[in-house]
Amino acid sequence: MFRLTSRSLLHTSESTTRTLATAAPSNVVNIVEVGPRDGLQNEKGSVIPVHLKAELINRLVQAGVTNVEAGSFVSPKWVPQMAGTADVLKQKTTAPGVHYAVLVPNHRGLDDLLSLLSSSSQPQSPPLTDEISIFTAATDAFTRANLNCSTSESLSRLSPVARTALDNNLRVRGYVSVVIACPYTGKVDYKRVREVAKELLEMGCYEVSLGDTVGQGTPFEIQEMIEEVSKDIPVSKLAGHFHDTYGTAVANVLAALNSGIRTIDSSVGGLGGCPYSPGATGNVATEDVLYALQNSPYTVAGTANGTIDLNQMTDIGWWISEKLGRDSVSRVGRALRARRKREEQEKEKARSKL
Repeated sequence: MFRLTSRSLLHTSESTTRTLATAAPSNVVNIVEVGPRDGLQNEKGSVIPVHLKAELINRLVQAGVTNVEAGSFVSPKWVPQMAGTADVLKQKTTAPGVHYAVLVPNHRGLDDLLSLLSSSSQPQSPPLTDEISIFTAATDAFTRANLNCSTSESLSRLSPVARTALDNNLRVRGYVSVVIACPYTGKVDYKRVREVAKELLEMGCYEVSLGDTVGQGTPFEIQEMIEEVSKDIPVSKLAGHFHDTYGTAVANVLAALNSGIRTIDSSVGGLGGCPYSPGATGNVATEDVLYALQNSPYTVAGTANGTIDLNQMTDIGWWISEKLGRDSVSRVGRALRARRKREEQEKEKARSKL
């Protein structure tokens, strides 16, 4: 999930912009599109050009996305695919009401971001970004592999980062990795997840995203974990982040929604993975989440006629996947493309008989 190495779906416009209490008491679901950052950071091979990453972000926003991870201020030595995030922020079209979060692992990353935001003689409105993401994990073993320190040490390092960001009018969102299982130590103690998430909130995070980084969780485990974390944290301040390694990600999304969560992280085309978890596949595909919530009690927030456009997202998923030299792994994306091809073939047959 995080690393420092290489329905109708209608809803009022008032709900399309996340506030400092992201989750609504209603059944409005917010999607945080993590494809441009969490999805692309694990790509092997040549570094993805800045203009391609900027175009991906623009296409996602045009499809109705209002919350998108735009990149990461980390050293390109450790995460080559996140090189040029400052240029991505400058090249993308900055739309009002859209949050373009960037991941910052430490104070150096935040300093680089603040330098970028202050570099223009004329303040930009809207700003290039108004939000950072910070992250840690529920186990020391995973944190050491990822950050070369314990979880407690990582929290100590993140506290001044969050404080400085808040002092500079930036929203701060927190992530907790391996909330169900750790690739090094196995089953995770949900009490520890609760403790870590609570510390992130206390340092100023408006929301904490709970990540099944390994993608091993089942709906019952997800509900149990959220129940434990909710003992100290209002569920309105929690989000879900699920990988699809065992094919349970959409079911886990529904379990999280059933538990009261209203913000879900997802990745167009199912982009992503985790270098520390053997066999771990990408994030739950945004297309799959959108399809699963059709004709449900839930509505998805967005700016494309009040939601996020499924067909556009499917096209984006295929577009970026093909740019990366492969097929989209979204099940819905594959099914919709196959149906389109069949319909085109049937139309062509009908025309040929005329």
